[in-house]
Amino acid sequence: MRLSRIHSDPVLDFYTVDVTTSLELPLFGTGISAGFPSPAEDYIELALDLNKELVKHPAATFYARVKGNSMVDAGIEDGDLLVIDKALEPKEGSIAVCYIDGEFTVKRLALRDDGLYLVPANEEFKPIRITEENEFLVWGIVAYIIHKPR
Repeated sequence: MRLSRIHSDPVLDFYTVDVTTSLELPLFGTGISAGFPSPAEDYIELALDLNKELVKHPAATFYARVKGNSMVDAGIEDGDLLVIDKALEPKEGSIAVCYIDGEFTVKRLALRDDGLYLVPANEEFKPIRITEENEFLVWGIVAYIIHKPR
């Protein structure tokens, strides 16, 4: 996976997706137990290409590196890499990359009685209510979050 930066913002750095390369990695055929160990298989039987697994709409998919901690309780931390799919429809509860008043942000979409809100996943931050005065666009939906184990 090669990243080519296309835009830098105070909250996200954006990168294009390059699906022209292929790197098939070994994949355990039966999965790995998160409970008791399974002695059933000690071999690898399949291969996996992360480009094919993570990118469903190549022309509409971008990567962005997160800057900040407003979404830590949703498992998104500073430095994480987001796979953003602009072809996915925004829905209630989706984690979205939004453009608001000249800046990008990543938040959960929430439709309430009094309007649309961008809701952080960190109690140190307040929800943002979208009004007619805002320049606003749901730029894309977060399809995957890539980060190192903490």
